[in-house]
Amino acid sequence: MTLPPLICQSVSRRFEDRLAVNDLSFSVGRGEILGLVGPNGAGKTTTLRSIAGVLPLQEGRVIIDGHDLAAEEMAAKRRLAYVPDDPAPFDVLTVAEHLEFTARLFSVDDWQPKAERLLERFELADRADALGSELSRGMRQKLSFCSAWISEPAVCLLDEPLSGLDPRGIRSARAAIQELRDQGTAIVLSSHLLELIQALADRILIIDSGVKVFEGTLQDARASVSLSENDSLEEIFFAATGDRSGRRVASLDDISPAVIPPLGSDDETGPRDDETGPA
Repeated sequence: MTLPPLICQSVSRRFEDRLAVNDLSFSVGRGEILGLVGPNGAGKTTTLRSIAGVLPLQEGRVIIDGHDLAAEEMAAKRRLAYVPDDPAPFDVLTVAEHLEFTARLFSVDDWQPKAERLLERFELADRADALGSELSRGMRQKLSFCSAWISEPAVCLLDEPLSGLDPRGIRSARAAIQELRDQGTAIVLSSHLLELIQALADRILIIDSGVKVFEGTLQDARASVSLSENDSLEEIFFAATGDRSGRRVASLDDISPAVIPPLGSDDETGPRDDETGPA
């Protein structure tokens, strides 16, 4: 029996006296997108950082393409790509040097043509010689995509992947995510943009306060909260998390450079600001 590329078993993560992720289990199959959804403070980013090994795994198991993250850390990480919502490239490396560094780190064969194609794909070819310190927020996001894609990962974790992108970049990123899925990569896509999740995800995982609320297809989700087939993921989200206020959640139309938050800190000792509690 072939194992799914990503298996999480009873993963928990605590920050001092607060349990950010509580006994979370799920898997993602080959060529599948799992949409990770939850309110601010639900534990989404903490979950992804724990899977990626950015945060040390405290409890539970993570298996990446057959490799146990705790027992075979390097082998597991070589099959994983992680696009954080706050990409922080090296200031002193150029865009092209970032891709060379990543390709050599992951022992990618014939990496140069791949790097050139990715730079064209994400409209960074004319910025190949730009330093990381010279890149805009959107360009840093695109470089993060390129660095993830070049390793041809078995598993890819995407945390708010459209942040900082203009409409053209959004369209390109959406298409690239679908192409990666079609190539057989198992993808976890976390976003507050519920229409993005609804459009791309094969299944959804809703968590609240670090606990799984629902896992399954959109159709199953509607049935679980007694909604009709015409109801959106937004309505499912409110019903599943007990939010009856009807307040509007983010949509693709809300993405604008004016509302993009500043680049976050790289502190890995505790939760991010949006993982400390509901907004």
